[in-house]
Amino acid sequence: MTVVGLGIQVPAHVTGETRACLERADEVLHLVADPVAALWIEHVNPSARSLDAFYEPGRERRQTYAAIVDEVLARLRQGGEVCLAFYGHPGVFATPAHEAIRRARSEGFAARMLPAVSAEDCLFADLGLDPGASGCQSYDASDLLLHRRQLDPSAALILWQVSIVGNFDYVPDGDTSRLPRLVEYLEQFYPPDHEVVSYAASPYPIAEPIIRRVQLSKLAQVELPRLSLLYIPPAVRPTPDFAMIEPSLQADARETAVPSRTRAAAATLPLDS
Repeated sequence: MTVVGLGIQVPAHVTGETRACLERADEVLHLVADPVAALWIEHVNPSARSLDAFYEPGRERRQTYAAIVDEVLARLRQGGEVCLAFYGHPGVFATPAHEAIRRARSEGFAARMLPAVSAEDCLFADLGLDPGASGCQSYDASDLLLHRRQLDPSAALILWQVSIVGNFDYVPDGDTSRLPRLVEYLEQFYPPDHEVVSYAASPYPIAEPIIRRVQLSKLAQVELPRLSLLYIPPAVRPTPDFAMIEPSLQADARETAVPSRTRAAAATLPLDS
């Protein structure tokens, strides 16, 4: 079994290796967010079939995931090569992908995953961001609230599945009823007037992504696309501890100018790219 991702824009984001897997598979099982992507998969491999029927409104997502994995394993036991295809990156917020691989291997089947373009990758490109500039935190919005994650306001923050925060069922149209609770929690780390960005990648090359900038305190008043991410830029600059850097530099450096340049560079680091 090979688990693949189709990226966000299909077929533009599909790698040659992934397409080859789709073409040669005895059967392709897929979960994609766009009907055009589904048609393309079925064109590449007529044996392809969707697993969308396992999603039922009001059903717990974990029950849906378990049923999907059971279906994949049942097909795998019949023999032949199976390709399991997902929207975006198959290993990013894709519980069935990881569980299918784990169970397949536990039963003695060869199973692997191929990388792909994720919504986060598109966010970095479309917003012109470099996660290395300030560091980057990434959480599921519901997980953030459930486990009261402690955030670092000096690093960028990306929140997933904001449009269904606090809802663990399948809700195709989203559920933002708990969004005010998310805003309240975030305001413990960021000022109310801090600008945040709602971002939804475009599945089509001819269309623009949906980007909405709003003050944090007003986030609950904004209509969020079902598959949107929330990007929160750093609100403060980190405080450097040069004592953690200088000893290692002094151990093999013959001049004192290196630490001073390090200080200057750190002092001028951009707050956000």
